[in-house]
Amino acid sequence: MPKNFLSINDVSKEELLKLLDRASELKADLKAGKDQSHILKGKTLGMIFEKPSLRTRMSFEVGINQLGGFAVVLNTSEIQIDQRETRADISRVMSRYLNAVMIRTFGQEVLEETARHATIPVINGLSDLEHPCQTLADLLTIKEHFGSFDGIKIAYIGDGNNTVHSLMLACAKLDIKISIACPVGYEPKREFESEFSTITHGVGEAAHDADVVYTDVWSSMGQEKDAQRRKKVFQGYQVNKALMADYAKPTAIVLHCLPAHRGEEITAEALEKHENTILNQAENRLHTQKAVLEWLMKS
Repeated sequence: MPKNFLSINDVSKEELLKLLDRASELKADLKAGKDQSHILKGKTLGMIFEKPSLRTRMSFEVGINQLGGFAVVLNTSEIQIDQRETRADISRVMSRYLNAVMIRTFGQEVLEETARHATIPVINGLSDLEHPCQTLADLLTIKEHFGSFDGIKIAYIGDGNNTVHSLMLACAKLDIKISIACPVGYEPKREFESEFSTITHGVGEAAHDADVVYTDVWSSMGQEKDAQRRKKVFQGYQVNKALMADYAKPTAIVLHCLPAHRGEEITAEALEKHENTILNQAENRLHTQKAVLEWLMKS
């Protein structure tokens, strides 16, 4: 059976650290102008987007090209999954053409079903349950900034969504403390909790002595109809100058997986002050995706 990357739990602690180290190497080599086109020469990555994308599309497509392979975008309106053809049959056919497939979708069960029928690696580009590729970029950014994960505390402010689910799993593997502040009824799923995670409804409690303050949009893709109500519920769960000054460490950084809604989950001032770190985080999607592609497609 092929290895898949559907969840952070698909990698061990050792594999997670190796992926981050390899991403750092690939990033340094790219900056130094070293040719990487031999690494996955001739390999083909299929990409299915059931949700729109900017960073996921660019990082995977640019990444596979830099490694010497190429990407094929499979438009859902053309392949018509479970309408014109079953997902099982599509998975089997893709396995005869491709070396791996990345899917950005709604339900985690979509990824799991594809993986059951495919004989090639399946990568979770995002689902409503987890966003493991984003977490790799987050971790690389933290490690680059602080040098290690020792003694790091992450505060996550906002919705208990897919982004924080994967982050919680990674923190449990790497012994990183994470404190999540969210409104009542918007907590992360209990299955993602560990001894390293704390759930609270107070932003000050979560952000107290934090090294990293992380936030995400209040309404994710698929929640647009609920956006106005969520704006009311999430008032007060904002990363801003006062939160950073009153609670986080003076050396704390802000992370945001983007896109950002200025004036909602983060102020324009806070976003711009930490712009370089947030853009490094976005760039690191490229380097960590390349590490994942190499890990899955060369094994």
